[in-house]
Amino acid sequence: QVQLQESGGGSVQAGGSLRLSCVTSGDGYGDGYFERLCMGWFRQAPGKEREAVGTIDTLDSATVSESVQDRFSISKDNAKNTLYLQMINLKPEDTAMYSCAARMTWSRSCPLQVDFFDHWGQGTKVTVSS
Repeated sequence: QVQLQESGGGSVQAGGSLRLSCVTSGDGYGDGYFERLCMGWFRQAPGKEREAVGTIDTLDSATVSESVQDRFSISKDNAKNTLYLQMINLKPEDTAMYSCAARMTWSRSCPLQVDFFDHWGQGTKVTVSS
């Protein structure tokens, strides 16, 4: 079972920055499990469906949604088993619950699809005020 724990959310003014972290643990998978994870960041604003922010595959190639790719970036630290989401120039419309997700895979497939992922964190809330 892969467990995910997000942190780093908070309240910021428009134009501000935040870095979200997602620490993982892979009970029962042994060393090296993190490198076999397709991981992603998703967000859900009140009254809206969950949407993909970006993903990063097993070879550390990241894909970020076109809607935020000029402001958001995804990275991971394999030594720390941690996924990051760096957000700059935040806008009020970025206000949402941000969640990280993972799926163990032997391929590089890592699509921007909610239903691809089978492990989810609890989420961290981001509020951007104007």
